[in-house]
Amino acid sequence: MQRIRLRYTKRGRLRFTSHRDFQRAFERALRRAEVPMAYSAGFTPHPKVSYANAAPTGTGSEAEYLEIALTAPRDPGTLRELLDASLPPGLDIVDAVEARTSGLAERLTASVWELRLDGVDPAEAARAVAAFNAAQSVEVQRRTKNGMRTFDARPAVAALTCGDSAETQSAPADRPSGRPCAILRLVVRHVTPAVRPDDVLSGLRAVADLAPPVPAAVTRLAQGLFDEETGTVTDPLAPDREADPAPTSAAPSAAAKAPA
Repeated sequence: MQRIRLRYTKRGRLRFTSHRDFQRAFERALRRAEVPMAYSAGFTPHPKVSYANAAPTGTGSEAEYLEIALTAPRDPGTLRELLDASLPPGLDIVDAVEARTSGLAERLTASVWELRLDGVDPAEAARAVAAFNAAQSVEVQRRTKNGMRTFDARPAVAALTCGDSAETQSAPADRPSGRPCAILRLVVRHVTPAVRPDDVLSGLRAVADLAPPVPAAVTRLAQGLFDEETGTVTDPLAPDREADPAPTSAAPSAAAKAPA
């Protein structure tokens, strides 16, 4: 059985695709591309697809990951092209490698996010970011199925900085218009309970009364292992690529420098 790991994106309007919607679209793409999928056993067999740490509905992403199991070997590059052609624009397969190491999910320990705050002056956002970074604790609330939960969002935030619209690195379809806006860069560790970008926005409201007039546009730029020494979130597919005995062309970079 061959295992292939894929990196895909959610861009533009497709950021509003739920994880369940993507699962259905991806399974249809597998059928269209005639991928020789391995299936689970039992009365209702399903294709063996493992999803890892999917982004919340409504957020864009340049770095989502999944793994599929095949019953016959396929070239990862060719498979990537076939699947990408079978998915709608915005749900794009941008990288594929054969799984040659274990523990993909364990390598997704942090994410780099870009938060676009339309209608917010960058100087005002910078003051709020400074207040957040200076705080020892930032308690926020989130509604769960068991009611409201209060937790400290500050320890999970490895870095938070503020720029302006000229510094945005999100996909072209997700970039801001000509209106002034503040751009936040957030590096957050994957902890329990999970701290999401909207929790950090709640924290900015709590410590500095920062309330954007419209909902923030949020895009995940990268996810992987967080290197404390270099301040980078590294490419989780790199170990598989390095373990490949056959030389391959360089893949799109999934590493991102944490803000200073």
